[in-house]
Amino acid sequence: MEIKEGNKRAVIVGASGLVGGYCLDYLLAHKAYQHIVSLGRRKLDVEHPKLSQEMVSFDDAKALNSLVKGNDLFICLGTTMSKAGNKEAFRKVDFDYILQIAHSGMQNKMDQLLLVSSVGADKNSLIFYNQVKGETEDAIKKLNFWSIHIFQPSILLGERPESRTGESIAKVLGKGLDFVLGGLLSKYRPVEAETVAKAMVAVAQNLNEGVHIYPSHYLNKLAEKEDELRRRLNL
Repeated sequence: MEIKEGNKRAVIVGASGLVGGYCLDYLLAHKAYQHIVSLGRRKLDVEHPKLSQEMVSFDDAKALNSLVKGNDLFICLGTTMSKAGNKEAFRKVDFDYILQIAHSGMQNKMDQLLLVSSVGADKNSLIFYNQVKGETEDAIKKLNFWSIHIFQPSILLGERPESRTGESIAKVLGKGLDFVLGGLLSKYRPVEAETVAKAMVAVAQNLNEGVHIYPSHYLNKLAEKEDELRRRLNL
């Protein structure tokens, strides 16, 4: 597979979220992409000559099949138990919708799938959130894309439109414990949402075939490499 500068088409789902918003910004600014399609249930307050916004129901498989087309598919979709309201609603978003979107991309022969998952994702976990994330990852890994990239960030840092008290407390505790234990908990150290997004867009340019998993503590390294490359190229 070959990347021609300015020729790629990306589809992003979940651009209204914290990581997705930054991811969209980096896609719009990147020279490799000619066209970015954002799929969502509502219109974003973003305008750009490279951007098309499509309002779609994730329950509508036919509509998704007609829209999820291009080279790189970025899935930043996700919810929380508090927002979903119950386990069934949470699973519908974080498993059913993600798999439906991914299947549409596969059917349309998209090259790469890049998914935001979570630290601790494990289908055998006793924690429901981690269990669903793990089941989603396992299902995604079986799909027929040229390459699949799964990002497992810990607690995300960044400004959210809504307050999440539990996350705020966890951020403070995570930083404190990491200091006390000398970095032994680096896997669970909070990470900037912008760092995750930057790593995702950078990885999409590397042309690494197969399935790849990126733990939370590795995302900073990926973002730093991208910053260094952009400095060298004066981007």
